[in-house]
Amino acid sequence: MNRNPRRWWILLVLCLSTLVLVIDNMALNVAIPPLTEDLGAGPQDIQWILDSYILVFAGLLLTAGSLSDRFGRRRVMIIGLALFGVASMAGTLAETPGMLIAARAVMGVGGALVLPSTLSILITVFDEDERPKAMAAWGAVSMAGLVGGPILGGVLIAHFWWGAVFLINVPVAAVSIVAAAVLMPESRGPWRRPDPLGMVLSITGMAALVWTIIEFPKNGVDGRTVTGGAIAIVALIGFGIWESRVKSPMVPLRLFRDRDFAGGSLSLTLVEVGNGGLLLALTQYLQFVLGYSPLKTGVSFIPVAVAALVFNGLGAALVGRLGNRIAAVAGLLIVAAGFGTLAGVAPGDGYWPVAIGLVLMGAGSGLAMPATIGALMGAVPAEHAGVGSALNDTIQQAGAALGVALLGTVLTSSYKAAMPDGTSDQARESIGDALAVAARTGDSTLAHQARDAFTTAMGTTFLASLTGVVAATVLALFVLRGRRTPPPTPATSDTAPATNAAPVTNATNATNAVGPVDTPPGAEAVTLVPPTGADALADAVLMEDTVDTTPGAEAVALVPPADAVALVDKAPTEDAVAMAPRAGTVAPADAVGLGDAAPVADAVSSVASSTRENGSVVGLVGDGV
Repeated sequence: MNRNPRRWWILLVLCLSTLVLVIDNMALNVAIPPLTEDLGAGPQDIQWILDSYILVFAGLLLTAGSLSDRFGRRRVMIIGLALFGVASMAGTLAETPGMLIAARAVMGVGGALVLPSTLSILITVFDEDERPKAMAAWGAVSMAGLVGGPILGGVLIAHFWWGAVFLINVPVAAVSIVAAAVLMPESRGPWRRPDPLGMVLSITGMAALVWTIIEFPKNGVDGRTVTGGAIAIVALIGFGIWESRVKSPMVPLRLFRDRDFAGGSLSLTLVEVGNGGLLLALTQYLQFVLGYSPLKTGVSFIPVAVAALVFNGLGAALVGRLGNRIAAVAGLLIVAAGFGTLAGVAPGDGYWPVAIGLVLMGAGSGLAMPATIGALMGAVPAEHAGVGSALNDTIQQAGAALGVALLGTVLTSSYKAAMPDGTSDQARESIGDALAVAARTGDSTLAHQARDAFTTAMGTTFLASLTGVVAATVLALFVLRGRRTPPPTPATSDTAPATNAAPVTNATNATNAVGPVDTPPGAEAVTLVPPTGADALADAVLMEDTVDTTPGAEAVALVPPADAVALVDKAPTEDAVAMAPRAGTVAPADAVGLGDAAPVADAVSSVASSTRENGSVVGLVGDGV
């Protein structure tokens, strides 16, 4: 097995590139109060400073992933890091809210180019046996950034000024660019025609969807949100129709036919929806109910990060021993227990029940996320690693945004319902408003009522989160595949001809072929490909047409002529067995016979394989067999 000797250094660079994106967004929340004062930003300005990044980022993710597959994943990541670093410097120099909003939008472009590239490069650099460990480390770093961002932001604000939360990105981005250029090999999928209409539809649809989700909690059902939702629906439906018909789609929709990809995608969405209300509710509980400072609030989330870091490694080991399904289900059950613990927090309980719930959630996420993301990305062909990673990121971003919108509505409505009758409208609007009224009027009873009402509302919100996680657990249990037995190591020596092999005539030998194999006039060609040769195919049709073999046998696939290539120095096919109803009439001179294999649609040729010292030789057989 030819492993990249620099792969762990490459992983470090990928983690660093991901970390700078996560930390920046989390640290910015701490910088809002001083930033508001220095720039004279109003509430609408603050909202756009926060949302301009996520709007551009979410809208461009799929396009960025597709571009990385076409033009090179390392190249796209470096360009993204450069944009992110330059825009961060511009953010530190901003003198007006408009300048900072523009800088944040450009940072969103850079982030969209970087994040899908990191995971797709990881997939191409690490072999399948080491991939769970690498993905666990990548996921743990993201979790550490979520928790460490507010802490770092608080330290920077305390010792410097609000611009420091942007300035720190510049050297990190520069180091990542240099390290990527020196350490990383370039990787890309085979050349395919651009899909400009698909790009326009995906950008329009995702941006409109995220904008609608952001605006809905503030404005409810009004003309703007209805228009935004309608644009999102029309654009995304149009995107799906177009991608299913175009010859070179930006997103191969057939990925969703794979149960691991579809199950992993939907499970991730439900989990992220559930997680969407976590920070929203707990940060207010810690600050308004328990009276913590912003810095102490950030430190209070450390248990979830530590547990995730520890259990990410265990999750990777569990995937290796028991498979994605068991690891995902076990982890999601623990996450559900965490939400159940948080839902049971009562007024006056303090921090410790919260800490226990956070530990459970971190441990469960550490077990489940490597398995769920691993199942999803394991179904993606190498040539589509970039867009597959972008789909993963888009699913998580959309799920989190949807979770904030839905669970934010649940939290607000539950708080209003829990407040006693007769309280003022302002006090019923939010716990922050209620405490402000109580402080202004000296009404300690109102403050106590508001804290109790918010604690009750938080419990209701986490019960809703629990429902989403339970649904994700059921999906993982019944949809994800169990552990797959890796194929045996291919033999390298010649094997004796099988006694039941059919005679081969008119075979076109493909020993030295490096392109499509010619067929007799009027014949439809197919190519028999061992899995070790899958990376030599020009298109991901292999994944769609791959068929399972009996336990212990070498998997093979029938590939249409447009994507057929002769494989040189690949594994012999002596382990080939009958390939269910998809199989064609295959007559391997040096392999086992295929019995009652059903004919291939439109095929008038057969496939023969013989073994040479250097691997498999594929021949196309004429009608005279």
